[in-house]
Amino acid sequence: MTTPPTAALFDIGNVLVHLDFENALSTLVPSGAEDPGTRIRSLLERKDEFESGALSDRDFIAWASERLGYTGSAENFRRTWNSIFEPIPAMWGVASFLKSQRLKIVLFSNTNSMHAEWLLANHHIFDEFDGRVFSHEVGAIKPDPAIYHYAIKAHGLNPADTLYLDDLPENIATGRELGFRCHQYSFSRHHEFVEWLDQQLGVG
Repeated sequence: MTTPPTAALFDIGNVLVHLDFENALSTLVPSGAEDPGTRIRSLLERKDEFESGALSDRDFIAWASERLGYTGSAENFRRTWNSIFEPIPAMWGVASFLKSQRLKIVLFSNTNSMHAEWLLANHHIFDEFDGRVFSHEVGAIKPDPAIYHYAIKAHGLNPADTLYLDDLPENIATGRELGFRCHQYSFSRHHEFVEWLDQQLGVG
């Protein structure tokens, strides 16, 4: 029989909120510019650097603006950069439910300072979490085991008693190697997640 979990780690992107970079950031590309999609995707080149905290907001905005051909204000860039999120209400309900069941719930995300600051300030669900492990604050990014070990130590987690939800297979793979109870979440297969969660909680 599965023992009840005592904690849960939640990724943010595509678990608690949908992400839509291309549609949001397309407004920063000048009208008539060649291949705006390629310009936007080129920002991934420094994604890890930004999310590990090695690249400052100011330097990222300057570099990204040049890549996109954007000549507007840094404030408008920030506003647009933070407009990529759309809540996944069903998963907000899951987080609230697990909290009500006395599980320690912890945010566990590769993110950057601009996104983290905006999400925490604008979505009430994040107030319910007992803690957070953000890549830009730790200086390591998933799937590097270092950030998982940081989460374990910082929040007193026993992986065998901790649920871990993430959308990326490589992140889940490290979680499994370290003994977490993992589920690779997909919004289109939410029903599979519900069945898995019921099994973990001993429901039904």
